[in-house]
Amino acid sequence: MGDFIEKNGIKITYTFAFILALLWIIPLIWVLLVSFKASGSLLSVINWLKPPFSIENYVHVFSNAPVLLWLWNSFLISTITTVFVLILSGLAAFPFSLNRFPGSRILFWIILAGLMVPGEAILVPLYILFRDMNLLDTYSSLILPVIAVPFGMIFLKQFFDGLPKELYEAAKIDGCGMYRMLYLITLPLSRSAIAALGIFTFLSTWKEFLWPFISITSADKMTIPVGIPFFNSGFVVDYTIPMAANVIVSIPVLIVFLIFQKQIIKGISFTGIK
Repeated sequence: MGDFIEKNGIKITYTFAFILALLWIIPLIWVLLVSFKASGSLLSVINWLKPPFSIENYVHVFSNAPVLLWLWNSFLISTITTVFVLILSGLAAFPFSLNRFPGSRILFWIILAGLMVPGEAILVPLYILFRDMNLLDTYSSLILPVIAVPFGMIFLKQFFDGLPKELYEAAKIDGCGMYRMLYLITLPLSRSAIAALGIFTFLSTWKEFLWPFISITSADKMTIPVGIPFFNSGFVVDYTIPMAANVIVSIPVLIVFLIFQKQIIKGISFTGIK
């Protein structure tokens, strides 16, 4: 009886997972098919699979806007932001995990409380700050506000807490300092968590829209999410060209996820953060 329940439970689980995967992939298929339809086509469900299909939307996107420049801006900003987030998060998380200095618990809870503050709540003071520093409409305005994030520090601290403390005690006996312990012990053992945080940071920076939309006004400094709305017409509802732009935006993200999906899953399972 127990084996019967277990086998049927596994089947039900796989069936439920398949249904969820199907619900997730149907919108992606719709976006891809619509992006190849002729501009102005009727986009009812019946017409999804009907020819004709054309690449004219992609030609229009690349010929009427500096899409390659926007892609490069997004890649450059996402990469630089990811590097800074990993460095600062690692340096901040290590003392909280290894040493219980006076006031560390209170300071940790203050940083944790930062997760409850939505980004929209600080847009006005952030804009005023960067305006007074003459940094609006620059790459710095896109990088600096997101390099010190509470999530990165908490994410790595959760992982560092699970590392054997005996390794640090042995290193201290051998005369190893804090930075050497971080470089020789903590970082090599935390590759999966660091990779997961790096991928999360890259993807979240890549798709960021609101702050870049507010802080950037020059077309040559725009990121690709900010550039996509320019393909929307204010008078005619036409989904084909914007969907082609969305496909172009999604390709780099999908490639990054497919390459590093094992690191993402391993990092989440090790840290215990869902």
